[in-house]
Amino acid sequence: MDRLQAMEVFVAVVDTGGFTRAADVLHIPKATVTTLVKKLESHLGAKLLNRTTRTVTVTADGAAYYERCVSILGEIEETESALARTNASPRGRLRIDVPVTFGRRVLVPRLPEFFARYPDIRLEVGCSDRPADLIEEGVDCVVRGGVQPDSSLVARRVGAVEFAACATPAYLARYGTPAHPRDLARHRCINYFSGKTGRMRPWNFSRDGERFEFEPESRLAFNDGEAYLEAGLASLGIVKTAMFLLREHIARGTLVRVLPEWGTEALPVWVMYPQNRHLSAKVRVFVEWIAELFEHTTERAPRADPPRALALEDMSA
Repeated sequence: MDRLQAMEVFVAVVDTGGFTRAADVLHIPKATVTTLVKKLESHLGAKLLNRTTRTVTVTADGAAYYERCVSILGEIEETESALARTNASPRGRLRIDVPVTFGRRVLVPRLPEFFARYPDIRLEVGCSDRPADLIEEGVDCVVRGGVQPDSSLVARRVGAVEFAACATPAYLARYGTPAHPRDLARHRCINYFSGKTGRMRPWNFSRDGERFEFEPESRLAFNDGEAYLEAGLASLGIVKTAMFLLREHIARGTLVRVLPEWGTEALPVWVMYPQNRHLSAKVRVFVEWIAELFEHTTERAPRADPPRALALEDMSA
């Protein structure tokens, strides 16, 4: 029996709450998981898990052994990572989860640079706007926007998404250009709403201590960032969305900044990973690369201060 592998399997069973999910996370047959746990219990002379047809729970001995396994495996990974940093590039499977629009518009176009730098990392990218269960789904780290209340995860702020209001030249020629945020009440503003709560996202602007926030009355609203942007490009109204979606259209002149001298609230962006694990070399380099990505690719708009709590979905629009 490979005791290190058996320890890894046991930890995965405890983390995921079952043999089947552990097998899925580790990409090994369920029968192998069951066999290794049985051999480990036999070797230790102690029962580590209570099994029923529906649940798997940890015994008192199993809980104590789990904590030692996590510590030992963490030390091994940290030692190997230290050697990898010295002697070779990080390697192995790295599973991440990112917001949908961010993945399409920011992450994927820059991945050739990542693989040129780290050719031995196998990247698995999940794109979703829902909170991911890192342990149960076998995810190493996630990129998320907004205020992060989950204290069970280590969160490193890597950047911020800037927002701006824009409209097409055709729209502005027909309806005029607002000079002050209050003028937006007379315009066709397109709303963005939360697919989870159904709430509309308010618009906010600030300048020289003056703050203006309102929820536009609109006959059109979306909960998808790509569709929201397309509505603006179709001259259906003014949109207020992320600069990384607007950048190329502003450069081409298909969209024009509205109220450019007014600041808007930025959305903080975090990379998060479980706190009961040592930071592996592959996660560490990904975190550093994402921070570098934001540093060099994020265009800045005037920013409102102080920022309020924004939702995860706001990163997609």
